[in-house]
Amino acid sequence: MDLHFGDSKPTDDERAAVDAVLGPPESSWEGADRRDADLRWARGGREARDRRDLLLPGLHAINDRMGWISEGALDYLCRRLTVPPAEAYGVATFYAMFSVEPRPATVLHVCTDLACAAADASALCAGIESRLGTGSGVSVERSPCLGLCERAPAALAVRAGDPVRTAVAAPASVEAAVLAASAPDSAPEEGPAAGAVPQAGDPSLLLLNRVGVVDPSSLDDYRAHGGYTALRRAFALGPAGVIREVTDSGLLGRGGAAFPTGRKWQATASQPDHPHYLVCNADESEPGTFKDRVLMEGDPYALVEAMTVAAYAVGAHQGYLYLRGEYPRALHRMQYAVDCARARGLLGDDILGQGYAFDIEIRRGAGAYICGEETALFNSIEGYRGEPRSKPPFPVEKGLFGKPTVENNVETLVNVLPILTMGAPAYAAIGTPRSTGPKLFCVSGSVERPGVYELPFGATLGELLTLAGLRENLRAVLLGGAAGGFVRPDELDIPLTFEGTREAGTTLGSGVVMAFDDTVPLPRLLLRIAEFFRDESCGQCVPCRVGTVRQEEALHRIVERTGSDAANDIALLREVGRAMRDASICGLGQTAWNAVESAIDRLGAYE
Repeated sequence: MDLHFGDSKPTDDERAAVDAVLGPPESSWEGADRRDADLRWARGGREARDRRDLLLPGLHAINDRMGWISEGALDYLCRRLTVPPAEAYGVATFYAMFSVEPRPATVLHVCTDLACAAADASALCAGIESRLGTGSGVSVERSPCLGLCERAPAALAVRAGDPVRTAVAAPASVEAAVLAASAPDSAPEEGPAAGAVPQAGDPSLLLLNRVGVVDPSSLDDYRAHGGYTALRRAFALGPAGVIREVTDSGLLGRGGAAFPTGRKWQATASQPDHPHYLVCNADESEPGTFKDRVLMEGDPYALVEAMTVAAYAVGAHQGYLYLRGEYPRALHRMQYAVDCARARGLLGDDILGQGYAFDIEIRRGAGAYICGEETALFNSIEGYRGEPRSKPPFPVEKGLFGKPTVENNVETLVNVLPILTMGAPAYAAIGTPRSTGPKLFCVSGSVERPGVYELPFGATLGELLTLAGLRENLRAVLLGGAAGGFVRPDELDIPLTFEGTREAGTTLGSGVVMAFDDTVPLPRLLLRIAEFFRDESCGQCVPCRVGTVRQEEALHRIVERTGSDAANDIALLREVGRAMRDASICGLGQTAWNAVESAIDRLGAYE
């Protein structure tokens, strides 16, 4: 791919897909028909460059319509946005869900990550490929986590067209997956989101209390169950009052870093540079994580309200919801909720008659774990490769489009609603002094009732696994997902708090709890973790780009031979792990060694 435009031409369908996002071209400089062109005038230019953030939606539009992105389609999109084709090619090839090579219109993504691997996803893939055979018109792709861990193994079928059609098979059999791929419109619909919440209907819940109780498509039902009470109180308190309540509540970010939310909001609100932006990170791609999906599918208006409250507090008038590309139902639910809220005056120029303007735009990710890192997410929205930025400056000073930005994940934002409705002191009384409020835990693996559980901080790991129905012969528990650490079956008294897991030498992360019994081959599981980090490294920094490859190679050698030289490879793993932890730009490289290290030191994985 060159810096210059080539001679390839888009098809009518490709042109229509791009025009549906950008509108029709106004001049031949943007790709209009030259027969009617006046080439003495160049229009677009600076205005088109200011729309570079539409590059990712444009790539989605082409990929959705055609199933892949041809050179002609990419050239046309680049002309419309005055983006060099080489740069756009670099963006298109960054994401796993896009293809720049011809492929069938139907792609079946079969999850082979941790929970699904433990549920024999490899046999599922082999059965699907055998059943479909060659010439089926379906491309079967082994995929990282699809966020359906409570129903492992899982598969997602995507059929290109206008409109694009999707179908989920979970738990997937060979027959169900083949049906989803061959006839997505005929495949059984997913069950309600409440199916992922074993506690659904429990009135004591704060974050999940509406999931399974309200109709997720009904704004009136949401308001009848307490919806928009928090926003009205926010308007009564004023922006400074809202930030004070959030600060006094002790709310810590739920994405894994555990940064004080009130401090982040205050730092952004006090910046003199404008405009301010709000970004909701709904790109949960950590293997074993699916709580944000359940919230968006089961209670979408809660997130719309919470984003509005947060934006009001920090002085933002535009918000972006960056949503995983593998979540088609969450996308549909959230888009419908945003549209309904806008139509009812709960988004737009004058929310609830208070003279405050705020709106939300949904941006889809396209399969890149690294975009869960906040600055990589900003780059992705802006139309660049999703590579992390060096800090400082921090996002509260220079974030999205170089302006002060607050970034929180779905669970963090939804916690703001009970803080305002019940008051900061009552909220802070839940949990422990240093980890306040309720926490959502994604439990999967060797348990009878996998799903999302809500417990106050301070409950023990054993209490959570008892709720989930722990099976016999427990071998290990992975806390925090692929970037977390393993604990032994005799360590189930660990308190599930940020400080408690830290003191125990592990991490809480975003709330992943994966149980594995003795039927799961631990060395193969560790190799899958290493493969995940190698695939997901953005390649920007040497320690991570090279280290994740060396880690996988060493684990391959250990798994594929007897242990005569395992000690040398373990020593190499430790050296590589320290280098990644100390020198990587972002958390991906810094945590890529954690799970393997804990399995070696705590579980004796290769003894």
